[in-house]
Amino acid sequence: MIGLLRLVVVLLVVQTVAYFGLSFYSRAVRRGKLERWWEEKGKTGDKEAFVERGLRAYDGSFRRKLILGVYFVPWVLIAALIYIVNFK
Repeated sequence: MIGLLRLVVVLLVVQTVAYFGLSFYSRAVRRGKLERWWEEKGKTGDKEAFVERGLRAYDGSFRRKLILGVYFVPWVLIAALIYIVNFK
């Protein structure tokens, strides 16, 4: 039982680190794309306000929510592996 608890805690810690790493990376990539789009189009006005509006829209997007798969996919794979090993 202690082994299972240790596995769960370690897996949650690794998943949390991966989630935050992917979130920061994804947000940085989106910021870069917004800034490049601004420069390519030769827009005028407040660039930072444009980027912030784009990032706010990105925060509510489906792509951002897909990163939560970091928490669900490993548990589904572990459950499938346990099922296959025990019942097939």
